[in-house]
Amino acid sequence: MAGGEGTGTGHEESREAPRPQLLEALEIIGTGAYVVDEQGRVAAVNTRAEELLGRRAADMAGQDAHDLLHRGPHGEQLPATRCAMRLAFHAGRPAQGELDYFARADGSVLPVSWLIAPCAVDGHDTHTLVVFHSREQAQPAGTHPVLSAEPMSELERLALLAETTTQVTSTLNVDETLRRLVALVLPRLADWAVIDLITEHEEVWRTSVVHVDGDSLVHREDLEGPMPPVPEESPMPLSRALRGVASALAGPETYQRAPDSGIAVEQRRLFDATGIRSAAIVPLRGTREVLGALTLGRADKPGEFSTFDLPLIEDIARRASLALDNARLYQRQRAVAETMQNHLLPQMPRVPGLQMAVRYLPAPDASQVGGDWYDAFSLSDGATALAVGDVVGHDLEAAAGMAQLRNMLRAYAWSQQQPASRIVERLDEAIMPITDVSMATLVFARVIRTEEGAWRLSWTNAGHPPPLLVTRDGLAHYLTDGHSLLLGTGLNASRPDATVLLPPGCTLLLYTDGLIEAPGRTLDEGMDRLRQHAASLAHRPLPSFADQLLRRVRPPGLDDVALLALRTPRRADV
Repeated sequence: MAGGEGTGTGHEESREAPRPQLLEALEIIGTGAYVVDEQGRVAAVNTRAEELLGRRAADMAGQDAHDLLHRGPHGEQLPATRCAMRLAFHAGRPAQGELDYFARADGSVLPVSWLIAPCAVDGHDTHTLVVFHSREQAQPAGTHPVLSAEPMSELERLALLAETTTQVTSTLNVDETLRRLVALVLPRLADWAVIDLITEHEEVWRTSVVHVDGDSLVHREDLEGPMPPVPEESPMPLSRALRGVASALAGPETYQRAPDSGIAVEQRRLFDATGIRSAAIVPLRGTREVLGALTLGRADKPGEFSTFDLPLIEDIARRASLALDNARLYQRQRAVAETMQNHLLPQMPRVPGLQMAVRYLPAPDASQVGGDWYDAFSLSDGATALAVGDVVGHDLEAAAGMAQLRNMLRAYAWSQQQPASRIVERLDEAIMPITDVSMATLVFARVIRTEEGAWRLSWTNAGHPPPLLVTRDGLAHYLTDGHSLLLGTGLNASRPDATVLLPPGCTLLLYTDGLIEAPGRTLDEGMDRLRQHAASLAHRPLPSFADQLLRRVRPPGLDDVALLALRTPRRADV
């Protein structure tokens, strides 16, 4: 690599297919680019790099890039101690070089300028991006890549595009995508950046108006907000960009004529308020629709925008649009998932003497509507039923199965005044013939007040993590009795019941495994962590207990979390 160790023996084991998203990001860069892993072995190569080096990506994959590519000016093997790229790679810092040499497959050498920078792959900052440009390529006639008082070199342009790709595509948050975009273009290209977005309701919103003030980027909130609708026939630059028609240059004089629309009026106000004398306006086009427009403006920054500047700004906008499109889709899916889950999960009953708090956190993947659920409801004999369960799967089928299971459990528990174990046995018998659920785990419990004023809990556990009981003095232990097989196995075995008197002022916690399971952590470690933090929060009011517990304990796993907390009165005679 641009810095591998050059062992020459370990490349076979790293011939793993590169991620499609990684390849797509490399193709967008538009010049030679490849990514290496922490050992300096080639992990992904774009098409332009294959063309420049005369090598197939499959032949490069897994090989030490330093040994494979780095050469002296006459094709001689470059010693590791003289390789600036290798030294920068091991230091884990960005670096660039104006003239070095890569080996082509035919034995010739390719003079290159290059840039390397650490990059994240699958959320881990253990890879390095290498972008290189052939010094043999002639500049197209008439190109003029000057965007400021000083010319921007081809390497600087490539570095900016590569940085744009890695920065804006590594988040799925719309606001963060826009913030990173603005930080990339200011003050390098302009001293003003304006972003207009088209909302899902086809309305235009001036989302960002930011300018450079010394070393800071300052929002002009007085210039942000709703905009008039996009005119269908207007030839004005912003109107055309918001229709996705074309990019254009503009200045104050562009909007001094009689306005043809409300957007033209707002543009005149923008130029008057900011002092922008030269602007480039380009569309933000998604894969399915126009997302908005990006305007870069110069008020104090030297130089005027010209038509030669538009291809670079359009390239930046294209990369930002892809990231913005993905972020919008992610947030839309997440909103749908959370709305659906919230409608499926019930409201808690009011039980005199008992406090209850419930929480649900969806899985990080917005499209994965979970099968985790909680429930609490009053029974015909005066007891209160509690349930927390997890239907196998993370999709709409799991959510639908969860709703079926919960409704059947309610029906059985209400109609049959029987122990919790018998209710769950009946539920298990009905799962396969009646529902779409393949397997599920469940804790089902009954809480009832005794004649002496205490609260008695009886429960059965079908393959679920055990409930946690925390006294008001901070003693915490798991209720491991009453355990049996999960639901849906087809084995009609009898299930045990367990019973305990709940101490005054105690907190009972029912939860799903997303709270205790995480990559790289054992289940025992997760349970110990939960017990420790639950004990430390025993004195908190119940809503605060639930919130703080989730904030402290929830691991960065891939699962959703359902939680039900119950607290008894501080005195048994209440």
